[in-house]
Amino acid sequence: MRPQLPATVRAIADAVTASTPAFTAMESEKFRRDVHAAVLVALERFLDLIGTDEPALPRPVREVFVALGAAEARENRGPEALLAAMRAAARLLLRAAATALGEIDVGLLIDLSDAISAYSDELAAAATDGFAQQVREQAGEGDRRRHQLAELLLRGSAGPDAVADAAAGIGWRGLHALVPVLLPLDQARDARFRYSADGVVIERENNAVLLVRDGPRAGRAALAEAFAGRGAVIGPLLAWSRTPEAVRLTERTTELVGRDAGTVFVDDHLAALALRGEPGALAVLSARRLAPLVTLRRGQRDSLLATLHSWLRHWGSRAEVAAELYVHPQTVSYRLGRLRELLGDDLDDPNARFELLLVLTAGSVGPSQVDP
Repeated sequence: MRPQLPATVRAIADAVTASTPAFTAMESEKFRRDVHAAVLVALERFLDLIGTDEPALPRPVREVFVALGAAEARENRGPEALLAAMRAAARLLLRAAATALGEIDVGLLIDLSDAISAYSDELAAAATDGFAQQVREQAGEGDRRRHQLAELLLRGSAGPDAVADAAAGIGWRGLHALVPVLLPLDQARDARFRYSADGVVIERENNAVLLVRDGPRAGRAALAEAFAGRGAVIGPLLAWSRTPEAVRLTERTTELVGRDAGTVFVDDHLAALALRGEPGALAVLSARRLAPLVTLRRGQRDSLLATLHSWLRHWGSRAEVAAELYVHPQTVSYRLGRLRELLGDDLDDPNARFELLLVLTAGSVGPSQVDP
């Protein structure tokens, strides 16, 4: 076969490329050279093996095919196309060898077929090892980057550019807000797997923190379903720059209710935290309850909030509200109608009314608190 080797290499390289759909779409000259070089290395080594008991693949040859497998992983392709190409090349090699021999004994043909199959298996194993090694390296680098982002967010002192770069490093674009989830340490691995695209996990001494980026999977219903029965305490959705505050509120809620109460949401305990002197809870509660008023002009918002505060303290007596605010009762009625348009059923919900009264009595209703 040696005199026919150049022509055989060209024929096999062209046929393999043409018969493999994933390779057909690649039109770069470098790719064609790489295929030709790999076929040449494989065939030259096969011919050198004939009549010897040497190992099939010495290090230089094996590294060629390890590199091929690694390249497939770097291009985010599976090994299937490369392995299919190798099987096609093996069939073509058997045909070329049989043709070069002319008339051939059946037993010799079987031996030749077995030898080519075994050799092809060695090449495939080298390529698969390269693919797996590259996947492990990429996964390790991805884990490092995810851990780095989690540390930056939990530390709270990193600038926007540093956080944006770290988020982009794991494929996140436009990071805005996050939900922290406190979990038992034995849940960390599962959370890391299930939220590989939308969350980062960091393990601490006594628990694990999952940070879920804003999106469909960060909604209350989705989180309640995902963490049912897992001892999770789910924090408030806040801007990424307030991650340390959100985690602190989640930790304080854990201290307040424990992990035996099922899936716990910090949003359900903000009033209790605020009454225990947690300033961050009062700020978040203010933003939640007064979010419908955030788009109003400052003067209009202030008059509505003053009316609401008086109405809550006077148990809905419009006459007493009017007297306290020095306005006509019809003005009170108008403002209450506007508040009902904005706040809806919250005005009829005892828990919501209590939280509104708490927020307004605390006097924390400035622009920074009203903004969600």
